[in-house]
Amino acid sequence: MVFGTGKLYQKALLNLRRKQIFENIGRFGVWNVPNTVNETKYVPIDIKNIILDYDYPPGINGKGVQLRSDLSYEIRRKLKEGWEKYKFNEFVSNLIPVNRSLVDQRDEWCKGQTFSSDLPNATVIISFFEESWSTLIRTITSVINRSPPHLLDQIILVDDYSSLDHLKQKLDDYVASMPKVTLRRAPRRLGVVGARLLPIQEVKSPVIVYLDSHCECSEGWLEPLLQRIKEDSSIVVSSVIDKIHTKTFEYIKQDTEQLQLVGFTWALSYSWMPIPRNIFTVRKVPAAPVKTPCTPGAILAIDREFFRKIGYYDTGMEAWGAENIELSIRIWMCGGSLEIIPCSHVGHIYRVPEEKFLRAVSRNLVRVAEVWLDDYAKYFHARIGYNKGVYGDVSERIQLRQKLDCKPFKWYLENVYPQLELPENVGATGQIYSAGYKGLCLEAAITLHEYDPIKMMPCHYQGGKQYWTYTGNGEIRRDKICIDYLYQTVTLFVCNNAATQVWLYFAEDKMIRHMVTKKCLAIIEHVFHYKVMLRDCLAHKSQTWIMENFKFENLTPILRLGIKAYDSFKDKYNSSATQTIFPAKI
Repeated sequence: MVFGTGKLYQKALLNLRRKQIFENIGRFGVWNVPNTVNETKYVPIDIKNIILDYDYPPGINGKGVQLRSDLSYEIRRKLKEGWEKYKFNEFVSNLIPVNRSLVDQRDEWCKGQTFSSDLPNATVIISFFEESWSTLIRTITSVINRSPPHLLDQIILVDDYSSLDHLKQKLDDYVASMPKVTLRRAPRRLGVVGARLLPIQEVKSPVIVYLDSHCECSEGWLEPLLQRIKEDSSIVVSSVIDKIHTKTFEYIKQDTEQLQLVGFTWALSYSWMPIPRNIFTVRKVPAAPVKTPCTPGAILAIDREFFRKIGYYDTGMEAWGAENIELSIRIWMCGGSLEIIPCSHVGHIYRVPEEKFLRAVSRNLVRVAEVWLDDYAKYFHARIGYNKGVYGDVSERIQLRQKLDCKPFKWYLENVYPQLELPENVGATGQIYSAGYKGLCLEAAITLHEYDPIKMMPCHYQGGKQYWTYTGNGEIRRDKICIDYLYQTVTLFVCNNAATQVWLYFAEDKMIRHMVTKKCLAIIEHVFHYKVMLRDCLAHKSQTWIMENFKFENLTPILRLGIKAYDSFKDKYNSSATQTIFPAKI
């Protein structure tokens, strides 16, 4: 059915709203109108002219939307504005109906599951700040359309002091037309923790579900979460978080057979990891719940009384970041556990955090370390250059830990997260700075997709992207990412024990030599910046480096043997001795 005029469209939209109000539209009532947003104001024939491989409505069944290359200036301008404002393709999001259909993401075993007849009810809390209209409304709509009405008590929206026009009167009008949806507005900017806790005292449901404001809940997402909490109220659960592509808005399912758990590094930044083999092999079915060291925070379901008992969130945290890690560690150490429920799927748009929030993130991370990491906090302190800054009063959180009689962090490492390796007995830790160009340090990019993944930047002595570990087997790494090479270019790649990721550091000559190419790490001067490249080894200041805290004795025997052999032939760096001691492949 195609609506060619604005009046017909508005009439259809009004009918849908009435249906939602009086018939409590459920999981079978989607797709009553082609597009319930139409923020672009384009009619179907216009949309067809700007989309490749046109489906109607756009994004049907979670498909991605690809735009044509010959777009008008006006559309390209809107595309750019959307990316700059929201860090995703808002233009494409606006083309896709807020109630778009999704393929059932559940495995067959999950579809055949039966649930208790007396599952606890839930309240869903969605906090947001300067969110796009279409993604926010699509999140709400997916909760309504794919949640059993008798299990969903209410949806509470929390506006964390947004300034965008569409989040003012327009949102008030929308909420007024929607049953079970209420809106709370923060009197000032509260941050994630403050916004999530703003309506906590008015929640009466046994279970609280926190959801980010740019998600899509898939079929059957809620029941498995509630079932697990009913079985044990101390278990805090999360859905499998599928990816919604930031450019095309394709819903990309995470394969249950290759399920990723959530952990974190010693910098307390969260990271994804596969299910450990010893856990995977004892699971009776791939879709059975699996314990995880940490939760990403985008989707979290928790028993309301258990949440109160363990102290909610840390209200001393500001803005955004670290609240999920703090809560995860506290849950495990204070009598609870965390699980991912593979029968529950929620799509999520991942966005790179803005630089303006990084200071607040650092403050929050320090609070985590000071309260929960015990003596292991020294590894985190090294990652931030031992500069803790101002992180507020944590005495109440320490008292809470004592009151709950929580276990030590050593227990957490041994029993929950043994995959987090201690940065001990390594070749070097800290900055790698140029001995020839004073004040310049090797710095990693925020993401692997940047044009120059490794840069030379002024040394700031605060750890972060300038903190490196030189491992005993010759890797120069940042957590799970290693310095590698591509032709003459130095790059970053996932550590994989490859010979291309082995580097030899000669402390006496201050040179870093690549094992496979036999070339040296060098700084190349450009007009406005410096690049890091591989060049033939020469006694030149551009190839001299200092690794902080270098300990030759911590290298593996074969690496020490190789370095000693090179030192014996300082004037013959390109000799065949290299190939004798280090074969091209290991």
